Amino acid sequence: MNQVLVAIGWGLVGAGAGWFIRWGSVKLARLEGLEPGFRPWQVWGPPVLTALLFVAFGYAFGATPALLLRSVFVLVLVQVIFFDFEHRLILDRVMFPAMAVAAIASLFRNPWWEGLATGLGAGLLFALLAFVGAAIFKAEALGFGDVKLAVFIGLLLGFLPTVQALFDGVLLAGLVSIGVIVWKRSLKGTIAYGPYLAAGTAIVLFQMR
Repeated sequence: MNQVLVAIGWGLVGAGAGWFIRWGSVKLARLEGLEPGFRPWQVWGPPVLTALLFVAFGYAFGATPALLLRSVFVLVLVQVIFFDFEHRLILDRVMFPAMAVAAIASLFRNPWWEGLATGLGAGLLFALLAFVGAAIFKAEALGFGDVKLAVFIGLLLGFLPTVQALFDGVLLAGLVSIGVIVWKRSLKGTIAYGPYLAAGTAIVLFQMR
């Protein structure tokens, strides 16, 4: 019963936090010279998804410091998901502070250097993929926002969970790409990878104990 109450209460907190994420994303978009959209999924998506994730995390972790810390990172992931879907952009103003917090948190992991090494390795891997993709396809295959997101994921999760999160994210992106190709009956077009990498990270973050 206690876990249920925590989940419900934390879900309400998540709804409020999601509205804050939406409000902040609108402000950040305008700072970048972008015009925010006001479709239902853009307005309601962040608070609804954040509330659902906070309910799940609240039930799984209870009223613990782990719940508070992971919920902060969930907010980052939700912001990345909706902002990248809407604007095809992952903001330095979001990622650099998030990377700093994740780096500090990684120092308390055993071994302490695992998160730092994984973040660096994931970033280098995605930078290489971005350069190779651009060279082969003569177009941007991965943006440098995705590179910074990969660094954040590595710092946050450590080695094996990062491998799982990236695999899940790429798998989700691949499935969606196939669906888009079938729907449009065309191989042309691109998708934003950030939301799927963020979704894979949220799944692994929930599974980690």
